[in-house]
Amino acid sequence: MKKNVLIVLGAPNSPDGKLSVISKSRLNHCASIFAKENLVLCTGGWGDQFNTSNKPHAQYCKAYLIKNGVLRHAFLDFALSSNTVDDAVKIKPIVKALNQVRLTVITSDYHLERVKLIFNEILKSFELKYVGVKSNLSEEAYNKLVSHEKKAVKSILENGLYY
Repeated sequence: MKKNVLIVLGAPNSPDGKLSVISKSRLNHCASIFAKENLVLCTGGWGDQFNTSNKPHAQYCKAYLIKNGVLRHAFLDFALSSNTVDDAVKIKPIVKALNQVRLTVITSDYHLERVKLIFNEILKSFELKYVGVKSNLSEEAYNKLVSHEKKAVKSILENGLYY
């Protein structure tokens, strides 16, 4: 039987490590679907656009998930990535070392299309399931992110994926 690996993609946190609303929405979804036979993989190292603190984003995520009921022994190594393509690249060797796994990739609704494009290419040898969690952002903030995603998807479609 295949083990399910819940992969939570990174999102912003403050310079002192406080998780953003976007990050918490992804983590809350992970905690809500976690079952004791699941494994969990948190992504996110550092980057000017999402984490300038002294600890990797994934470390804050793991602490939050443990506080919210995810078992400590369920965690795989962190994928210390700096962007979405880097997420997939750094996830690959971690999950490749496991036998018989299915990947559930948890991101935000506005980010889902780009994640699918990237992960379907880089992790194509795995069984993939995607969850786009509702963002709960202001309309203005949401529209700004949607606009960014449309540009990023267009760039991938026009120029291909480099990794």
